[in-house]
Amino acid sequence: MNYTHSERNSQHDNETLPIPRSVLGTIALGPQWSTIDPFLFCAHHNDDYPQGDGSLAPIDALSGRTIGSDFSGKDGWSMYHGARVPGFPRHPHRGFETVTFARRGLIDHSDSMGATARFGRGDVQWMTAGSGVVHSEMFPLVKTDERNHTELFQVWLNLPSRSKMVDPHFTMLWADEIPVVALGDHATVTVIAGAIAGVTPPKTPPSSWAADPNNDVALWHIVIEDGGSIELPPALANSGRVLYCFSGSGLTVDSSPPFGERVGVQVDPLATPLLHASNGPIELLVMQGQPINEPVAQYGPFVMNTQAEIKQAFDDYQQTQFGGWPWQDNGPHHGSQKGRFAIHADGRAETPSG
Repeated sequence: MNYTHSERNSQHDNETLPIPRSVLGTIALGPQWSTIDPFLFCAHHNDDYPQGDGSLAPIDALSGRTIGSDFSGKDGWSMYHGARVPGFPRHPHRGFETVTFARRGLIDHSDSMGATARFGRGDVQWMTAGSGVVHSEMFPLVKTDERNHTELFQVWLNLPSRSKMVDPHFTMLWADEIPVVALGDHATVTVIAGAIAGVTPPKTPPSSWAADPNNDVALWHIVIEDGGSIELPPALANSGRVLYCFSGSGLTVDSSPPFGERVGVQVDPLATPLLHASNGPIELLVMQGQPINEPVAQYGPFVMNTQAEIKQAFDDYQQTQFGGWPWQDNGPHHGSQKGRFAIHADGRAETPSG
């Protein structure tokens, strides 16, 4: 993502407006977004599911889809690895964290720790896979009288070598506990991680790279109305900071021309960039943090430091199943009437207040 200043000018049609030096580079956004250390990638799922059939499956026929591996986006939605209920049935992870920001719809979580949850509608689940966890993430279509729009971001955040084999753990950040603050001119920030303007986010899991404020991890959802603007505070030196504009086409950064649709903009961490919506409202996900600066060995759901550790992860999973699967189904769901909740591995139960 790093370009020289002259190369950055060539990324835009308007050669008369130079790209400010606060902008370090750009990247187009696909279904999975490229990220920089300490992040591994971000997947943006945005599915306009039809009405549910009463058993949490889509009422529409599934013909024309590769069931079990449907990423087609046919008719505006995918089944992913689900056979009847969309989603991701049981699968393992080791060595990193998943941060799932569920903006619309619901996600039914179950895992090998015996924990389970239903969350969505602005909630965030922050899961440390650590030494190994198996979980499922299903998208129950609970509405039978209207469409079931489901939108979520899942960020993979790396763990340093010292934390890759910690015990698995998840934390629920319920929507009513996540600060949403008005900043700048007609702009709001949802503060998932990383303090901004004196606003402190909820606590992350204890072994997370984000748990230490010196690591400067931030995850902010920013909405800027048409004509509005917001100035971001500087990050720490050496932090990476990328502005992912996933909705709208009029993002300008300082004196830049508009960047267009679905673009990630890497900015100088020490700058105080002025973000402006010049062609209708825009939405951004800001991802920021100090790099871990360790080798990354990744194969599928495992992220370690060496290929030998990847092989060990596969061997361990084959031998132990990371604690086994305590559920009768590979993709458990929580029915059509259950509200949002979480039951942790220690039996502790919680529900959102809002």
